[in-house]
Amino acid sequence: MSISAVTTSSTQIALITGGNRGIGRATALELARRGIDVILTYRSHAEEAEAVVASIIDLGRTSVALPLDVGATGSFAQFASAVAEALRGTWGRESFDFLINNAGTQRPGSFADATEDDFDSLVNVAFKGVFFLTQKLVPLMADNGAIVNISSGMTRFYVPQRVVYSAVKGAVEVLTRYLAQELGPRGIRVNTIAPGSVATDFSGGLLRDNEQVQKAVVSVTAMGRFAEPDDISGAVATLLENGNRWVTGQRIEVSGGVHL
Repeated sequence: MSISAVTTSSTQIALITGGNRGIGRATALELARRGIDVILTYRSHAEEAEAVVASIIDLGRTSVALPLDVGATGSFAQFASAVAEALRGTWGRESFDFLINNAGTQRPGSFADATEDDFDSLVNVAFKGVFFLTQKLVPLMADNGAIVNISSGMTRFYVPQRVVYSAVKGAVEVLTRYLAQELGPRGIRVNTIAPGSVATDFSGGLLRDNEQVQKAVVSVTAMGRFAEPDDISGAVATLLENGNRWVTGQRIEVSGGVHL
């Protein structure tokens, strides 16, 4: 089942995982403002995805929302078929241009306390899912497109209770460089955006809802505030533009200068 709306066709289409909320939602809307159509995915909360689609339509673009659990690799072949069907039925195309691997999850814990369930859950969503979903979708990508993997500033600096999450994101950054090399002959650029702390519902809305955490983040951030999703979405959108056509294999931290 998909949530969709058809307006006029666009020359560029982006696919964003986890596009119903947070950074994914902000990125979907920012791309629409820049004239790019959007396929977004959601694992749950279909009503949120429907609202994002409606907002994109209001911006004059075309959008389709498809269900996807990025931790369920066995569903990826079926999902790729659904993407191909949406491309043909909505845009009359066989390919899309940009892939943003954004969907994620969080299980806080120290090295001593981490369980295999914690480890497997984070690996399945944030690394294995990214790896094999990208593998399934690359054949549907147009040449000279771009992939952006969302990582974390915590691959550079230490934050308590984030050891597994940060290590898994580090693996994504290595994968980014390898994909850049292997997809380079097709003109597909692959980069990582590494946000700092962002006020979303991630980690149960820890930063968004906790004034003490907000003050702690602000105290170690050069820009003197914490980030909102729009602070990240603009960087993602800009990285897709033709002016950055010679940028690939890079980790770009978008953190406001945290822990400099």
